[in-house]
Amino acid sequence: MSREELAARQAELLEALLSDGAAPSGFDAERLRVEAGALRDKRRRLVAYLRPDLPESLAERFGPLFDVYATDHPKTTEIRARDYADAFAAWLVSRGELPKPRRRWFRR
Repeated sequence: MSREELAARQAELLEALLSDGAAPSGFDAERLRVEAGALRDKRRRLVAYLRPDLPESLAERFGPLFDVYATDHPKTTEIRARDYADAFAAWLVSRGELPKPRRRWFRR
């Protein structure tokens, strides 16, 4: 298998795990679905930890909204977790799910 073929297979696997893409050939679709859910749950918990205002404001809507965001905006190694959480908050504001903040979010 060439490097290009391997890279393409790895990209398919990441698409299946992070963006609800189709399971690549040779992989069990159900197992990938379970693992993708576990990875999304982990990111959801991290966002809730970093931005406790979001689950507090959204209540039961937090999980479903995060799942939509996470599917359409998979986290990459180029974005830090706090930046990802802030991007999710900005997405919520842009969709009208949260009011526009009165002041800029502070970073430590």
